Amino acid sequence: MKYKRLRLGLIGGGIDSMIGPIHRYAARLDNCYELVGGAFSRDKNKSLHLGEELGLDETRIYKDYRDLIQQEATLSPQARFEVIGILTPNADHFPIAKALMEADYHLILEKPITTRLTDAIELQCLAESYKRLCCVTYTYAGYPMIKEAKHLIQIGKIGKVKRININFSQDWLLDYVDKTNKQAKWRQDPALGGIAGTMGDIGVHAFHLAEYISGLEVTEIAAELNTFVPQRNLDDDGVVLLHFNNGAKGTLNASQVLCGDKANLMVTVCGEKGTILWEHAHANKLNLYRKNHHHEILHAGKDNADLSAITLHNCRLPAGHPEGLIEAFANHYRNFALSIQSLKEGSKSKMEYDDYPKLAEGVRSLAFIEAAVLSSQNKGKWTNLF
Repeated sequence: MKYKRLRLGLIGGGIDSMIGPIHRYAARLDNCYELVGGAFSRDKNKSLHLGEELGLDETRIYKDYRDLIQQEATLSPQARFEVIGILTPNADHFPIAKALMEADYHLILEKPITTRLTDAIELQCLAESYKRLCCVTYTYAGYPMIKEAKHLIQIGKIGKVKRININFSQDWLLDYVDKTNKQAKWRQDPALGGIAGTMGDIGVHAFHLAEYISGLEVTEIAAELNTFVPQRNLDDDGVVLLHFNNGAKGTLNASQVLCGDKANLMVTVCGEKGTILWEHAHANKLNLYRKNHHHEILHAGKDNADLSAITLHNCRLPAGHPEGLIEAFANHYRNFALSIQSLKEGSKSKMEYDDYPKLAEGVRSLAFIEAAVLSSQNKGKWTNLF
């Protein structure tokens, strides 16, 4: 399909944002979007400053999302935004997303999609009612070798899945920086980040990968959430036991207080005939272990004919040339753009275009967060997701 650039607006992601530049890089990588404007900050002067840096028309820089909706409505359909990304702290997601859906926009939404499961379900219902598409940025599902792992499990390469272990650990909250670090300040504030800290920040990435790769659903969990740093409001560490709908078991470890770990993400899926291992530190490789002691290492690369079609669709470079986080993010952006284009043309979206995280996955992650907090409050009692 020939790309037709979509007019993109962003809410949040301003000058001092960590995630803002990542979204902008991802949107530009495949030339699927044109960033037209937005409301990048609560401070309009900061928004205008970023808009000037990016060479944007200052008339398309808005005070907030309400101003954006009102002013964009005065423009012709050929000029106004088609897609809007919401990059704000978690508590703002629901009111902004709801208003934008009602105003006829497709959305790119940071995770977790809301701070409450009931709000997440309402968003999903609104999207279905208004026929809006929404991409949720579970970044790591965009890596080519994560997609290859999913494919290998789907075709039975490792047999019936028995166990899934996922570890995601960092060390940036090792000290009490909750008042001085902008990212920690809102993530550890229940009014802005929600009821979970680390489990809501990176634990949901791990949870999403467990379900995405395996094709299974978690049915119940037993969680212990910890707060190791004194004065901290929310969890900075946690361990969760998982039960899946096929009888498989799993463990999920998420911590932001493990000294020396920066983004230590590792996924192990064990089946009756073999095991798949993926490590973020070696994201372009996938380890496949078989019962006969055979160990195979698969490499990402658009020239690797041994990979599945959906994996190749998400590779840009030949094998041996590393692709990373920006490219994984960009895969979601591109696939989402192609799905929107298919919708506009009235054609059925191809399987590889439709492969981006959706609101249904966001809803399940909110169910996971709430179940984890409840289970931990009840001393690790097994708790159903729904």
